[in-house]
Amino acid sequence: MAIAPPVGAPRQREAGPARARQRQNLAGYAFLGPWLIGLMLITAVPMLLSLYLSFTDYDVLSPLSEVEWVGFDNYRRMFTEDPSYWHSVTVTVTYALIAVPLKLLVALGVALLVNRAFRGVGLFRGLFYLPSLLGGSVALAIVWVSMFNRDGAFNSLLGFFGVQGQAWVHDPEYALETLMLLAVWQFGAPMVIFLAGLKQVPVELYEAAEVDGAGAVRRFWHITVPMLSPVIFFNLVLETINGFQGFTSAFVLSNGEGGPVDSTLMYTLNLYINGFVKLDMGYASAMAWIFLIAIGLITAVLFRTGRFWVHYSDEGNG
Repeated sequence: MAIAPPVGAPRQREAGPARARQRQNLAGYAFLGPWLIGLMLITAVPMLLSLYLSFTDYDVLSPLSEVEWVGFDNYRRMFTEDPSYWHSVTVTVTYALIAVPLKLLVALGVALLVNRAFRGVGLFRGLFYLPSLLGGSVALAIVWVSMFNRDGAFNSLLGFFGVQGQAWVHDPEYALETLMLLAVWQFGAPMVIFLAGLKQVPVELYEAAEVDGAGAVRRFWHITVPMLSPVIFFNLVLETINGFQGFTSAFVLSNGEGGPVDSTLMYTLNLYINGFVKLDMGYASAMAWIFLIAIGLITAVLFRTGRFWVHYSDEGNG
């Protein structure tokens, strides 16, 4: 005689996997918890607060309960009454348009050189990458300023060839160029990314092109560049954003003032001066939000135009 299973048995079997999924979800939320808390307290809440402050007259020293609502006055002042704002925009755009392409060209050229197999290539790769490890450090900027002073190493090198040097970092005509040179010198990070992309280009393509009589220049333009276009696009986006965010070197070179004669008054430095020197945090917050929107638009344009020249190896598959 068959014995019927207990009435509650199927529900118990179904409850086991459900409890396991619930425990997995709780574990996932527990691991995400610190990141979510940091996102809210360090990023989201300050961003929303700065958006509110951009419509107020806030001097940092007063409590938030005493801020004065001024509406769009900060934005109107920014675009119509503050010549230093537009000057900082011009300086920043000039810096980004020159430094970023030069940095990428140097990074690609060095990556092509160290992509070859020769003795000590690993050492050269490490040495070329070393400046990028220091990043935008204050110490590196101080060393750079000392190198381009009147008695610095650069003028000593020029003097060896009989060329009269000058105080490059204190000359309004050349101060920004020294910052560009510092940015280009830190080409290590994009170089490593280019090198990784070069390793993925099939050697058979070069061999077939060489058999067909294609020279080094044609192989570069018709094989290397198209195959590297996703990597070029990736580096272009990252370095463009970094270029517009330049701050440390300009701050150190000018002692936080954007000199000489405002020649190094980058946008972020101007924002810092308004917010933490002049204590006009409402106006600085408005500058920050315009900067965020501008960076977003520039990135969107890069992604929009990238589809015309970025080629992926699997585009025709699927």
